[in-house]
This record gives sequence, C-alpha cells and structure tokens, in this order.
Amino acid sequence: MKKSAIGFWALPLVLLSATAMANRNNGIDVVVPVSPEILNNTGGYSNNDSNVNCPRCCIYDNRSYSEGAVVKAEGVLLQCSADKNVLSTNNLKWVVLKKG
Repeated sequence: MKKSAIGFWALPLVLLSATAMANRNNGIDVVVPVSPEILNNTGGYSNNDSNVNCPRCCIYDNRSYSEGAVVKAEGVLLQCSADKNVLSTNNLKWVVLKKG
C-alpha cells in the first residue's frame, strides 16, 4: 500500500476511535453528588418565604421555584420551564408534564 493511502485511512480511523471513546459515558458529561436535603422538596430550588424577591422564578402556593423544578399539584405534574416565545427577564412558566 502506498504511503498516501495509509495517511488517507489513518485520519478517519483516529476520528472514529475518538468518537467511540467520547460515547462510552452514555451522554453523561458531569456527575454531581447532591445531598437529600436539596432534593427533599421538589427537585429544584424551593423557598417557603413568600417575601423573597426572586426575579426568575415560578410561583406556586406562595413558594418560589427555579427553572427545572417539578411540582405535583392536584394530580398534575408541573415543571417550571422557560418560554422560548417570550423575551423577558422572567420568561418562566409552569408546563404540564403529566395529568392524572
């Protein structure tokens, strides 16, 4: 085999093996250990004091929740999510994940 043909196949093989090595972690980039106290309420930030100024929160039952928080309310599972159609400093809204 000519030297140029070896070089032609070497680069794709290197890239393919690098991609395979990157996919060995099943798509998980970072694992962060979290204490049970943090996840105790809803899986996201929750504040029992309704007087706290939270410029980027969803409000439910006089509590402030950060983006990603999940709340079960009257059999409905809600998640605090950003509304991509709203350009604002607080574009968060409750999105229904599951009913009943």
